Amino acid sequence: MAEPLSPEPSSPLLANLSLRDQLRVDRLPLRLLQVMIGLTGFGLSLAMLLRSGLGGAPWDVLHSALAERAGLSVGTLSITVSFVVLLAWIPLREQPGIGTFANAIWVGVSIDLGMALLPPATSLAPAAVLMVAGVIINGVSAAVYIGAQLGPGARDGLMTGLGRVLRRPVGPVRIGLEVLVLAAGWALGGPMGVGTVLYALGLGPVIQLALPHVVLPVLTPAGAASAAELDETPPPDPA
Repeated sequence: MAEPLSPEPSSPLLANLSLRDQLRVDRLPLRLLQVMIGLTGFGLSLAMLLRSGLGGAPWDVLHSALAERAGLSVGTLSITVSFVVLLAWIPLREQPGIGTFANAIWVGVSIDLGMALLPPATSLAPAAVLMVAGVIINGVSAAVYIGAQLGPGARDGLMTGLGRVLRRPVGPVRIGLEVLVLAAGWALGGPMGVGTVLYALGLGPVIQLALPHVVLPVLTPAGAASAAELDETPPPDPA
């Protein structure tokens, strides 16, 4: 009998499951619940950054700028951009998962919910609290979402697809994408600030610390990933 796949505490193993295998993976209801909890926290924390007034996450700098020009909500633009990015998956031959579509829709909904519930910060102290808490909650929520192992977000798939096609490491590709998006958002008048810098520098370490505690390992040998399909390097945030 095959031994269950279990992650080491310091280096969690993440399965690269196809959509078909995701539908047959063990503990699917629990994984779906974990995805939704992670995505909700992720979207609410992005709203916290925006409400701090100290700068949004790089993609939200663009979303906010486009939302203001279009007269739409930031969440609506987040959803719209997610599906535009998913179109780029077609020539890159990236495979979407359950979490991919949940990410594209629910993060935007959660951003708008957070923007409706949270008033803008009126002084530096609450702004700083919103900013720091937003980065921490965002990183933990990203780890929770990633740990469910139900597929990458639209922007992560764009990163991995470009990395494969260009034959470049995903790290530099992600940085290049973030810089391009941030530059476009800033040029359009998006809310870039110290919070943007803190997010860029702090998100990765928070995810790294949280991920070993929230990964749901793939336990079902049939229809799941083999050891050769496991990747020890966690993907970046699902935004």
